[in-house]
Amino acid sequence: MDKVVKSDAEWRAQLSDLAYKVTRKHGTERAFTHDDFPKDPGVYHCVCCGAPLFDQGDKYDSGSGWPSFTRPANPEMIGEKTDRSFFMRRTEVHCARCEAHLGHVFPDGPEPTGLRYCINGVALTFEGEEE
Repeated sequence: MDKVVKSDAEWRAQLSDLAYKVTRKHGTERAFTHDDFPKDPGVYHCVCCGAPLFDQGDKYDSGSGWPSFTRPANPEMIGEKTDRSFFMRRTEVHCARCEAHLGHVFPDGPEPTGLRYCINGVALTFEGEEE
């Protein structure tokens, strides 16, 4: 996989203020601000580099207020690291291609994986399947 590396100025020019804050500075968007994602078949991509990250078929309503998925479309596209911010210990997930912060993964999701990839909607773009 080709890594995508850009300067801070390049990321700022490419992204909205909120997308920059979330993906490049490890921020979090407010819950329930991206409940308008399409329901059609397709793939969610990294807003920073376009890498395919999550499939619509693995998306579900967790009630958390953020888009949630049971698994990544391709596990190699998702990196993980321990996040100890805010006096908690969580597993952060990021785009393996460009290191964009996406959200966190928790062990309280539905079958078949038991995982909940809780992702900031502003970190994703959606591409529907061609008919």
